[in-house]
Amino acid sequence: MKNYVIGLDYGSDSVRAVLIDTENGQELASSVCDYKRWATKEYCNASINQFRQHPLDHIEGLETTIKYVVENSKVDPSLIRSICIDTTGSSPVPVAEDGTPLALTKGFEHNPNAMMVLWKDHTAINEANEINELAANWGGENFTKYVGGIYSSEWFWAKILHVARQDEAVKKAAHTWMEHCDLMTYLLIDNKDLKTFKRSRCAAGHKAMWHEDWNGLPPEEFLEKLDPYLASLRGRLYDETYTSDLVAGYLNQEWAARLGLSTDTVIAVGTFDAHSGAVGAKIDEHTLVRVMGTSTCDIIVDTKESIGTKTVRGICGQVDGSVIPGFIGLEAGQSAFGDLLAWYKELLLWPTDHLLATSTLLTDEQKEQLKAEISDNLITQLTVEAEKIPLSESVPVALDWINGRRTPDANQELKSAIANLSLGTKAPHVFKSLVNAICFGSKKIVDRFEEEGVRIDTVIGIGGVARKSPFIMQTLANVLNKPIKVALSDQAPALGAAIYAAVAAGIYPNVIEAAQKMGSPFESEYAPQLDKVAAYNKLLLAYDQLSAFADPSIKKQQHELYI
Repeated sequence: MKNYVIGLDYGSDSVRAVLIDTENGQELASSVCDYKRWATKEYCNASINQFRQHPLDHIEGLETTIKYVVENSKVDPSLIRSICIDTTGSSPVPVAEDGTPLALTKGFEHNPNAMMVLWKDHTAINEANEINELAANWGGENFTKYVGGIYSSEWFWAKILHVARQDEAVKKAAHTWMEHCDLMTYLLIDNKDLKTFKRSRCAAGHKAMWHEDWNGLPPEEFLEKLDPYLASLRGRLYDETYTSDLVAGYLNQEWAARLGLSTDTVIAVGTFDAHSGAVGAKIDEHTLVRVMGTSTCDIIVDTKESIGTKTVRGICGQVDGSVIPGFIGLEAGQSAFGDLLAWYKELLLWPTDHLLATSTLLTDEQKEQLKAEISDNLITQLTVEAEKIPLSESVPVALDWINGRRTPDANQELKSAIANLSLGTKAPHVFKSLVNAICFGSKKIVDRFEEEGVRIDTVIGIGGVARKSPFIMQTLANVLNKPIKVALSDQAPALGAAIYAAVAAGIYPNVIEAAQKMGSPFESEYAPQLDKVAAYNKLLLAYDQLSAFADPSIKKQQHELYI
């Protein structure tokens, strides 16, 4: 008998569902739904790094995409055995006592503080600084030691504390908070007991300082020193966490009817997109999987014996079972990757967007057609021209910190910078410098892992940038001086979620075996061009100098190392 599963992947801009044949990983149907409220940036304020999303975008997208793949695959719905959901993170949501997102309750329908706080929201920088200060100096266990020693404004506790201090009404109305992946899983399952609901190990360990060493979340004694609200909230959160190969529950009657599925459908424990993406790309020991989209997440797995009690500085966590149960999952990443290039594109399109509208030379239809043509071709043409620029030619030096720095050593207060501009600098030169910057930022992550004793033999790229830009991938291979394989699947995170779903349904005994059968093949490989590796090493020195100028802590570290 055939078995099928669904992987549901929530990205920053859209949600996608894939229906997968568990025998061979074949994708029988897929569907993508953009978030309509997010598309107009409702509830956002980029000037203060506030990025919020309405839960209705996610609920509507879930129904639209899953119904589509069920109906268009022509598969017997009774053979669809399981669903697993992955999301961005840390993206916490305040919820009422029955688990309803606060934004769906009366009085909070349009309150940004009642929305999901998206991973890229950096409004909680001050709160993150407080957490780091307390963790280092309160006299007890340093609860940041398994998240790289630095707590980020992108993460769970900092965001909750910021919203609670800003909005008394939300603070009082929120019974508890849930990560996005947990909320969507909870929405589908039949068990509506929030206290026994199986929360994601991936989310808790990497973003909420959950660890076995201190029996779960940081204790009330620590949280009380941050803010009494957090201490009171802790008892309404969770104690245990669970890996995504396990059953969270079964599809409830309401959603079975809405999706055209059976209440026998298993719902797996939720996870994060980068971690499921690594599984979809068949991650193995000593392999770095780079999920390259608007930002990057860099995922490695290692054995407990190899890691031991060692903690890796400046990363986004090391968690038992967060990627593959039985292994330690390690995460790092860049706060902006494709986002840096998207910013530059938007900058260059300003005259097209604003001046073309006042032109009397073209009809309104011609204006729209011209705007679309320029927008569609801009990055392609910049790439063509940037590739022609020899490495011997002077190009600007840029930093990739336009949305702060995630790793190594999180600091969301940092800003990007560009140096070495001249009258000879043209748009393709700046574009090339930005591509170099995101690749140099990637190099710093690889260097940190290797300096800390984490071996990397192979690099795998997944995501839109990996598949669509040979120029970026070849530059990255040269900068890292490592071969990079690119996964064929357009939907590696959704495929990884489907792999977890297959294990949760009992179709495979473990994630490794399921991934070998269902995971993505590779479509291409980029080898370092040895004649260019040395040239990029010289350019990297200029990146280091600009980094030290923009971030005094780097200069301090270099001085301490020299001493």
